Amino acid sequence: MVKVEVERFHLEFIVQEDGKLLRDFLAEKNISKRTLTAVKYDGGQLLVNGFERDVRVPLSIGDKVDVFFPPEKLSDGLLAEEGELNIVYEDEAILLLDKPAGKSTIPSLNHQFGTMANYVAGKFRREQIPSTVHIVTRLDHNTSGLLCIAKNRHIHHLFGIQMINATFKREYEAIVEGHVAKNDFLINEPIGRKEGSIIERIVRGDGQEARTNVRVIDRFEKNGEPFTHVALRLQTGRTHQIRTHMKWLGHPLAGDDLYGGTKHMISRQALHCTTLSFYHPVSGEEKVFVSEVPKDMKQLIMEN
Repeated sequence: MVKVEVERFHLEFIVQEDGKLLRDFLAEKNISKRTLTAVKYDGGQLLVNGFERDVRVPLSIGDKVDVFFPPEKLSDGLLAEEGELNIVYEDEAILLLDKPAGKSTIPSLNHQFGTMANYVAGKFRREQIPSTVHIVTRLDHNTSGLLCIAKNRHIHHLFGIQMINATFKREYEAIVEGHVAKNDFLINEPIGRKEGSIIERIVRGDGQEARTNVRVIDRFEKNGEPFTHVALRLQTGRTHQIRTHMKWLGHPLAGDDLYGGTKHMISRQALHCTTLSFYHPVSGEEKVFVSEVPKDMKQLIMEN
């Protein structure tokens, strides 16, 4: 019997049919060739009924297959730091956080320290979780709300498949300037980088496909100025997609001065990720998580 280190991320499967090779069985479980190579050479293990086996071994009904993934090293340039994390949900595979506005998701030239990734790396170090930080859903510095992190590169890969298949769903609420005319519609406009800027995006014909569903929750006025409270659902995940699409529509986000909004009502872009829904990459169970709109947006919405 092979002794296995318990701290490594581990998946267990029971074989349901005879004759299939282990490598084909694992491919059906969406374990990539790259991951299998890492398992073989970087400190992982493949066990069948408790014994280490080659990927060419044939399987039988009832066999138990264990995949022990190799420990991961922290990404280059990511410093583990101690900091506050608002944890919404956590298990052996995923970590779900509620990110405040004014915190970057990952380090950048302007925000190298104190990011959510730095704090998650600190948590992993403190709890001896042998993983780097795999961001599944990235939020801009001044966007608040739900943030999903995978605890293993294979889990990140499985979430990527869900993104492609549109079974991973992201919903936001925002306050935009002006009264949006239609109640429920789709913006299907490609997005690309604005010439001369490394940050700003625009709608452009040669950009990447980008689709955003928009639904009006309420139209209101504040100090005589028109605003619209909207719900948005991303069908794609381009950088600054919501901000770019709403500017293109002629209704920039309140507080978003990079994309034409003004800050006299709110000091940051009024955008919050309210809902994440997906199928758990290990159990297959449907998961739905909801985060309330924060105080600064509520004040703008309610006090009118």
